[in-house]
Amino acid sequence: MRLLYIPFDHLHRDYGILMSADLKNDVIVFVQSERMCDPARWNPIRLYFLISSARHFAEALRAEGFTVHYLTAATTVEGLRSAKQATGITDIYSAQPSSFKSEKMLREAGVMFIPNDFFLTPRELFQNWASTQKSFLMENFYRKQRERLNVLMDGKQPTGGQWNFDKSNRLPPPKNYQWPGYFTHDPDEIDREVAQNLGINPAPEWATDRKGALAQMNYFFQVHFAGFGPYEDAMTSENWALHHSLLSPYINNGLLHPAEVVEAARVRFEQGGIPIESCEAFVRQIIGWREYINGMYWFLGADYRENNQLSAQRPLLPLFEDSTRTAMNCMRTTVEGIRDRAWVHHIPRLMLLSNLALVTGTNPQEFLDWMRREFIDASEWVMVPNVIGMGAHADGGVMMTKPYAAGGAYISRMSNYCKPCKYDPKLRIGESACPFTTLYWDFLDRNRERFNNNHRMAQQYGGLDRLNDLAKVKVRAQEVLEGLTAGTI
Repeated sequence: MRLLYIPFDHLHRDYGILMSADLKNDVIVFVQSERMCDPARWNPIRLYFLISSARHFAEALRAEGFTVHYLTAATTVEGLRSAKQATGITDIYSAQPSSFKSEKMLREAGVMFIPNDFFLTPRELFQNWASTQKSFLMENFYRKQRERLNVLMDGKQPTGGQWNFDKSNRLPPPKNYQWPGYFTHDPDEIDREVAQNLGINPAPEWATDRKGALAQMNYFFQVHFAGFGPYEDAMTSENWALHHSLLSPYINNGLLHPAEVVEAARVRFEQGGIPIESCEAFVRQIIGWREYINGMYWFLGADYRENNQLSAQRPLLPLFEDSTRTAMNCMRTTVEGIRDRAWVHHIPRLMLLSNLALVTGTNPQEFLDWMRREFIDASEWVMVPNVIGMGAHADGGVMMTKPYAAGGAYISRMSNYCKPCKYDPKLRIGESACPFTTLYWDFLDRNRERFNNNHRMAQQYGGLDRLNDLAKVKVRAQEVLEGLTAGTI
């Protein structure tokens, strides 16, 4: 007899340890850890999705005939200990966990692992690729993936004649555009019970079972897929999701597997009516960026999380915890959306949230912990490379050759946030100056010694050298930093 431990991000019947599950000889155990499911520590929408998904999955396994123990305990290890005592079974098996901490904890508890197949790239394969690279360019990895997986390939050539259509996918939100609606999900008894326990209402934006995840996927491919590419970098207050798929939570908790998502994209593309720019961009997110981030997480090691190469020590700004603590329209709108849905798409995450943390010199570990607890799809393996390597540029350039710092001009160009805002993205000094614009130039000046010789930043430093009011910018920057720290700007 075996105990099969199912983490809350392994919720797929055909992958992980369940692929070999036997009705007669296996007992399945889930553990709802109080430490990982405390609404005082985590965004309750995030917890609603994870807990309700796990409970639905446990019920589906019971309906299939399995003996299932769904336990609540102070910690995962205590829950597994209780499962051993209740069943008399001593051997516990699981697929490899998704984080260093979980792997160490479960290994020390005696759990035996099989390889984690919730990704398209085995860890050993990525290690082999990364160990041969002088620099870790995702684009190089992505092209190898296209060839290896035979996705969007015409023989040995990429479909459409190009590997990457990113330059076609940078349009701002169009005026007077009718954004299609998004699929909503009717809560059932489990959803209502979980929501009540968390003190919230069920979240109709998020499905919590396999059927709902498939419905969400199919709706995206039928309604939003064609428009995904051109507007994937746009930001607007007119629609919270634009044409984004909203599939990352389901892929990250296992309700959908990346292989079936990519196959569904292929089928829809071949039916016609989907621009190659949209299909390639979506495929790149799944087989390129997602696989690359997971691979880099394991390749860089457990200590990578503690990087702080820019010596950023400012405590987390109050606006991240309370959107009313800022007059910046872009930040207030974005943080409100995260509070209400535990999600915003990748550009607000990078060019608003991470950008502000970067240019204010916010401690990267504090910012990482905030991102980790707020987002519905925030697995440890996702957030560590994305924040430490990309958003906060805290790794000294290991993953990214230049920091993703930007002023208000970028936000004005790619969103509709600036027009109603009290701050002017064109101004860098004065009380009406956009904090992003002021802090962008101040960030470049503060870090001149580190980045001045970076050839990819020559244009930025050329612009800095042409400023005739840099001294005033630096004074204003200190006022902005003090106001943001106090929650008054």
